[in-house]
Amino acid sequence: MRDITEQLEAIRRQVAQADTDEGEGVAVIIRRTYRAEVDDVWDAITNPERLPRWFAPVSGDLKEGGSFQIENNAGGDILRCAPPHLLRMTYGAPNSIVEVRLTEAGPDRTDLEVAHTVPLSVAGGAAGALYVGPGWDQGFLHLAWHLAGEDFGDPAAAENSIEGQELSRGSIAAWADTVRATSLATEDALNAAIAAAAAHFAPNL
Repeated sequence: MRDITEQLEAIRRQVAQADTDEGEGVAVIIRRTYRAEVDDVWDAITNPERLPRWFAPVSGDLKEGGSFQIENNAGGDILRCAPPHLLRMTYGAPNSIVEVRLTEAGPDRTDLEVAHTVPLSVAGGAAGALYVGPGWDQGFLHLAWHLAGEDFGDPAAAENSIEGQELSRGSIAAWADTVRATSLATEDALNAAIAAAAAHFAPNL
């Protein structure tokens, strides 16, 4: 079994208030440093031939102004594409915005940041971070394996395996701690989100 604690600690998490076109919103921000050059990380997250190896099959016109559809998941429109540093898109709904930033962090090192912002009417509050954060954590982990040249089979099967669900349970706890530190959610709201996230991401544990 891989070191789940090490993988969870490699991810830096943040939950913050944010402005949206519909007023106040919530931003879920995930960061990780990868041992790879910026161009390689950019190619891994935008190349339709590589995406199924760590994420999922993605179809569509993958360029600025185009649209995309993730197999058995969300779709959206690509609002901005500035290789190899910035990708901004709608994700699942016009008011759900994902911004991806890549920054050189040294020789063969890349900082990847994903900020997922939605209005409060969608998130329901900061505790809503638990509904998306663990899924992003899984993607960040699978990307690390892919960039290291590891073949781990079907990403969805890996996420739904017992090992994957154990990582999700740890991820849920980490996101709960992150939300709790912001004082932006009540303990009751947080506990409800923890239970819902556990039922979704780790139903067999």
